[in-house]
Amino acid sequence: MLSTNGLTKNFGGLQAVNGVSLDVEKGSIKAIIGPNGSGKTTFFNLITGVFPPSSGKIFFEGRNITRSSMHQRTRLGISRSYQITNIFPYQTTFENIRLAAQGCSGARVNFLGMLKKAGSYDEFHEKVLDIASIVGLDPTKLFIPAALIPHAEQRKLEIAMALASEPRLLLLDEPAAGMAIEEIPEVIDAILRVKKSYGDQLTLLVVEHKMDIVMNLSEEIFVLSEGRMIAKGPPKEIRENEEVLTAYLGGTDEELA
Repeated sequence: MLSTNGLTKNFGGLQAVNGVSLDVEKGSIKAIIGPNGSGKTTFFNLITGVFPPSSGKIFFEGRNITRSSMHQRTRLGISRSYQITNIFPYQTTFENIRLAAQGCSGARVNFLGMLKKAGSYDEFHEKVLDIASIVGLDPTKLFIPAALIPHAEQRKLEIAMALASEPRLLLLDEPAAGMAIEEIPEVIDAILRVKKSYGDQLTLLVVEHKMDIVMNLSEEIFVLSEGRMIAKGPPKEIRENEEVLTAYLGGTDEELA
């Protein structure tokens, strides 16, 4: 599904990503972990086309997309959420999802909530309700401004907006960022609901600092440090990796439980 070969990104004298090669198979859930500044978000930005790599290649479904634009990659089936909540706060939860769906359909976005072309209101209406149900959004909060819903609902909303483009590869950049400990099960449940609903038709790659999410969701974990991949393997193997434990995750396996 997704492969990178020697992916590298330099910012002046700083090598943010250094020769990263990995494979993400269709239908899998994999995760990238590492300390702050390890290159995780930069790697996501390379995959989604925010900026080009300094060297190396990116392949999606066998196609070389290294120089493809962000728009082209979205059209091919790559979507992402962001570490910082990226929603329209004064639009309702429903309108946020509909605007995302509308923008990816060829329709012109109109913040008054009207469609200019490409698709009927009913078509988008049903699609929005389906996606909202899949991620577990509270149906009683669909028609209030997104700024007024709880933070956990906002994080689920952002996942819903990413799903609106009907991706085959979904990149989740710290989906539990800013969430209280007691809210974390909500985002885990949302991701599991998404995977159950889409099955092998959707592949997930997650960046996350909260290890309970990574360990509960991932089939394989890639560990980055200073832009390099220093370990990869199933959760149990990463949990017991002494280098990862001591150098990058605080030194105790309690953080990986």
